[in-house]
Amino acid sequence: MSTVAPPRRPVVDLAPPARGPRALLRPRPVRKLALLALLAAVLVPVAALTWSGAQWPADLTVDVSGPLGDTTDWIIDNRDSHPLFVYFLGHLSNAVVLSVRGVYLLLLALGWIGVTAGGTLLAWRLAGARIAALTLVFFLVSGGLGMWVPTMQTLALMVVAVFVSALVGALLGLAAGLSERTFRLLRPVLDTMQVLPAFAYLLPVALVFGNGVPAALLATVIYAAPPMARLTALGLRGADATVIEAVSSLGATGRQKLLTARLPLARKELLLGLNQTIMMALSMVVIASMIGAAGLGDRVYQALSTVDVGAALAAALPIVLLAIVMDRTTAAAGERLGAGGAPPGPGALRGPLLWAALAAVTTVLAVAGRLSGSRVWPTGWTLEIARPVNDFKEWMVDHLYSGVPVVGGTADWAGRFTDWVLNPLRDGLTALPWYGTLLVVAALAWLIGTWRTALTAVLAMAAIGVLGVWEPSMNTLSQVLAALAVTLVLGFAVGVFAAGSRRFEALLRPVLDVLQTMPQFVYLIPVVALFAVGRAPAVAAAVVYALPAVIRITTQGLRQVDPAAVEAARSLGATRWQTLRQVQLPLARPALLLAVNQGVVLVLAVVVIGGLVGGGALGYDVVTGLATGDLALGLVAGVAIVCLGLVLDRVTQPTERRSTGKGA
Repeated sequence: MSTVAPPRRPVVDLAPPARGPRALLRPRPVRKLALLALLAAVLVPVAALTWSGAQWPADLTVDVSGPLGDTTDWIIDNRDSHPLFVYFLGHLSNAVVLSVRGVYLLLLALGWIGVTAGGTLLAWRLAGARIAALTLVFFLVSGGLGMWVPTMQTLALMVVAVFVSALVGALLGLAAGLSERTFRLLRPVLDTMQVLPAFAYLLPVALVFGNGVPAALLATVIYAAPPMARLTALGLRGADATVIEAVSSLGATGRQKLLTARLPLARKELLLGLNQTIMMALSMVVIASMIGAAGLGDRVYQALSTVDVGAALAAALPIVLLAIVMDRTTAAAGERLGAGGAPPGPGALRGPLLWAALAAVTTVLAVAGRLSGSRVWPTGWTLEIARPVNDFKEWMVDHLYSGVPVVGGTADWAGRFTDWVLNPLRDGLTALPWYGTLLVVAALAWLIGTWRTALTAVLAMAAIGVLGVWEPSMNTLSQVLAALAVTLVLGFAVGVFAAGSRRFEALLRPVLDVLQTMPQFVYLIPVVALFAVGRAPAVAAAVVYALPAVIRITTQGLRQVDPAAVEAARSLGATRWQTLRQVQLPLARPALLLAVNQGVVLVLAVVVIGGLVGGGALGYDVVTGLATGDLALGLVAGVAIVCLGLVLDRVTQPTERRSTGKGA
């Protein structure tokens, strides 16, 4: 006979609550700050007495210009004679040139009619009629603006770069997905590659390969391969264990399990990785125009260097359309394949038969175009927009830059933002003693993570001082913090509003899609037109570039809050503002922190590129080092940017150990 245990009485602690210092130190953040304050009380007086002044002490810096200058001289002297260059890097460079040139000649051989027809039919086959129409518009705009040849040059470099990036990323992801040790080894490498701004790749690559296509393609591969590697590893490591176990029980070998189970289960991640690789490759191909990559990016760069907004816009429009076409095509194809559906096709024309029909149609149209004697877009069918755009820009300079009643002009806004925000922030960071900066970084990183997080952030910040670029780094940090503050205020406000209104979100979605697919370089064009040059335009470009990601993540995080919790708050009479502040925002905290982290990374990337439009600081050093071939100047600034990005990442992203309640 079963017995029922008597109900347990609740245990009531009748002891008085603890008081005094021990009770105050119970919360973990308070204990961390108390320990840090104790260390500061011991170390700060020693540092202040030993090294006076707010700037990083000269005694603690290391001059690397000599070794880097010697390295530069050795590379230049041995580029044409050393076996490493002659028998390996030289053959690699020749292979890249031949591959890109082969694709370019193929595009020219097809002619503008064949390329337009083939690209449109390919988009229809992979993504449907709507994307095919968008692809047709892209080709028509490229030709109509007189950018047909630069577009073909960019496409040729893109085809080879995406193929190599996807291949390298897939191989690295395959190794990381199948081996825990390899995954641990590759993870910090991939983290560094993704934090490192694109400009930092250009100088060492251009020094080894010289300006031209090989350097541009290698820099693109380094920049675009990590997303493919990460998502491939994620898909393989996240495969359903029951499926793998079932395949193993049938006696499948490791290779069979990979081909029949792991890779099919990771198809969604593989397609997403390919999409991200394509978008990052396009962004880098445009930036690589600074080291001799011909095409649309070179036209934008040359126009920006002369502040020719009209010519820059004429080259930027095809870039934006190309990015949208590639993004939509790969995303739509991935959704169809991920859902197990087949790409669109008429009736029985499926698979190889349809591909053969599309190839035949493209060939016929290409031959017809060649017989008509038209290989490139006819010059009589082009539209000149540079002059009217520049005229409009001059009108803006005359009427909108300053003197606008009540609101003031754009130049006035930029000047006030610089005087009231950027200058005080820069001066404050520069005046703060270097050891005070290290303490602030340690406190923020330790509060949000573990002691390892704090140590990593402090060492990265100290490395900036050791390299001797403390002052320009504080200048860059002031721009990043100002841009991040504006981005988060606008992003959170718009994201909250979009989460509460489906109609507003539907109207906002196409705008965010366009902004997220635009390469970084293109954002400089409108800010130069509106604000001329300076630090404020660099901040404005960074805000526009980072804003879409913050809005999307905020909206998604609020939408994913448990509806039961929201309904319970409303049933208790909570207003919409109370529900948002007390229920939705606390429950969406991980998404909001992710939005902050992504905002940091994206803002830092464009603030550095802002060196092209007068942003100064580390971005200017990278651009100057790239233009003059000064490896010491450019590489040191690039390493400082990496360290700054690492610090900002550590103080904005909680560690997993903290979220599970472990750690210091």
